[in-house]
Amino acid sequence: MQDDPGEPQSKSNPAGRLGILLANLGTPDAPTPGAVRRFLAEFLWDPRVIEAPRWLWWPVLHAVILRLRPAKSAHAYRLIWTPQGSPLMLHGRALLATLHDLLAGDPQAAMNAPPNELPAGGSPVAIPPRNEDGAPVLALGMSYGSPSIPQALLQLGQAGARRLIVLPLYPQYSGTTTGSVFDRVSRELQRWRWVPELRFINGYHDDDAYIEALAMSIRDHWREHERTHLLFSFHGIPQRYRQAGDPYEHQCRETSRRVAEHLGLSAAEWTVSFQSQVGREEWLRPYTDEFLLAQARSGHKRMTVICPGFAADCLETLEEIAIRNRDTFMKHGGQYYTYVPALNAGERHAHALAGVIRRHAAGWMDH
Repeated sequence: MQDDPGEPQSKSNPAGRLGILLANLGTPDAPTPGAVRRFLAEFLWDPRVIEAPRWLWWPVLHAVILRLRPAKSAHAYRLIWTPQGSPLMLHGRALLATLHDLLAGDPQAAMNAPPNELPAGGSPVAIPPRNEDGAPVLALGMSYGSPSIPQALLQLGQAGARRLIVLPLYPQYSGTTTGSVFDRVSRELQRWRWVPELRFINGYHDDDAYIEALAMSIRDHWREHERTHLLFSFHGIPQRYRQAGDPYEHQCRETSRRVAEHLGLSAAEWTVSFQSQVGREEWLRPYTDEFLLAQARSGHKRMTVICPGFAADCLETLEEIAIRNRDTFMKHGGQYYTYVPALNAGERHAHALAGVIRRHAAGWMDH
């Protein structure tokens, strides 16, 4: 057990600062086989991700997957890597900075201001520094890779955060993603002598501002591109996870239904699918790649794709959907294909997340 890293309290706020942890999945440090191997070794060893006996999974992971997959994945990462680094990390830091601008200054006023009165902006930094005593402090932590969730929590504690809101950047809850974040937060806080008051946010799949932000992003996209059949593609999970009680599929479909309703689409104008399946096990269906291939050959040959389960663009959206699936679709008879970018650090996205945080912080901000 370690001593608590935070300051006991701030002078203007005896209960201590409000700390906000934004958490996402993570990214390799570089688009190289070595960096990708280290990242995959941590990611795929998580029992939340792969629910298999450790004695059985270890030789498969180390003798097969980690020998074959890193080179292929590194090539895919190189296709989307920017001069500044990983898109997921860049968007995450920019979103953190924008949220900081929304919530800093006068915490009470920022928490209670309506979205259209909240300023936007900010530079991509890990933790935006604030000198105001008692102002909220924010940090970005990744389940796998760096900056890790323990590193982010330590930074929040050292900044004096005694009340902590954890917001995983997964709108739809799954044990494979949100549950894994909670595991890592809990595991780290078990080492602290003085555990902060804690609130977990387990999703925001039906949040009105989030739904509106998605709908507006599609409207904006269709102003510049042809309006076509709309495909909502979400990351998949094995069917047995759903059968065991994971609410993910239901929440994905509810998000899609509400966005389609917001856009005034008929049932024939949109579809839900699931991507990124691996292995021989049955995953949630329909599979995105199979659906797009079938549509290119004999269905809707003009397609708009959005990935509402990803808060920020990453390998699965940029390489898998915007590049690889587009190429397959067009080569097999498709005529038109566009991808709607993730909400990333956009103003509407930041406003929506600020609202989610504001509601969870409301009780604390009264004290």
